[in-house]
Amino acid sequence: MVRLLLIADTHLPKRAHDLPPAVWDAVDAVDVVIHAGDWVEPDLLDALEGRARRLVACWGNNDGAELRRRLPERADVVLEGVKFTVVHETGAATGREARMAREYPDTDVLVFGHSHIPWDTTAKTGLRLLNPGSPTDRRRQPYCTFMTAAVHAGALRDVELHQLDRNG
Repeated sequence: MVRLLLIADTHLPKRAHDLPPAVWDAVDAVDVVIHAGDWVEPDLLDALEGRARRLVACWGNNDGAELRRRLPERADVVLEGVKFTVVHETGAATGREARMAREYPDTDVLVFGHSHIPWDTTAKTGLRLLNPGSPTDRRRQPYCTFMTAAVHAGALRDVELHQLDRNG
């Protein structure tokens, strides 16, 4: 079994000085950290590269030249037989499942960010779409959020959205 942490839109240091303690605890507890872009500055990338067992990540629209040099626009990885694609933007919510299923026909799970709005749906093709929200910038959402999940025997399992209180 591979344990996962899904985060996006961390916007450090503009929206927070650091990740909340609960997110760092999750980094230490999982096998793979997936970050779907909008880091803003490379310091968090450096920290996660040094602390996470494995990092799968892409850049977002707010990420500058150094992050774009170090990260892909799209990251693909196969974990326990499940193909993940990580991107930042997926466009409008309306029609997202069908549009992403056409764009990523060989992907099992699409992890994305940009909106700061948690999202967990499945397209008719079986593509699972996950947006963990943001652990540092809730925007119009009631809570800052992140997700955990597991992959075992070729299946995504135990997807959980975690809400953060003000203390993380």
